[in-house]
Amino acid sequence: MHELGLCEGIVEAALKRAGDRRVRAVRVRVTGHPVDPAVIEQGFRMAAAGTLAADASVELVQELAEVRCRACGTEGRADGALGLTACAHCGALDVEATGEEEAFLESITVDEPAGTGG
Repeated sequence: MHELGLCEGIVEAALKRAGDRRVRAVRVRVTGHPVDPAVIEQGFRMAAAGTLAADASVELVQELAEVRCRACGTEGRADGALGLTACAHCGALDVEATGEEEAFLESITVDEPAGTGG
């Protein structure tokens, strides 16, 4: 998963949902692929620069990838990038990801529309 492309998609989705309102916060869920929160934060800042999402905070929720060792058959969740490479049980370097890789905008917080007095 390319993090900058992911961030561009997040910003695009948030702006589309927000309409003409300022985006204050986004919550993003990533499953099946470990990502560095600092890289996501920086990528989001770059993608959101000059938009109504430029000052939004980013909350990243990560779900570990599901993996299976081809050597010993052990199945489980990968603990970070190393778990996608080596089996935590037997150490074999023959691990496959079995779950889906997904990223989606779980929620956004936006300003109230102008003129609502709220």
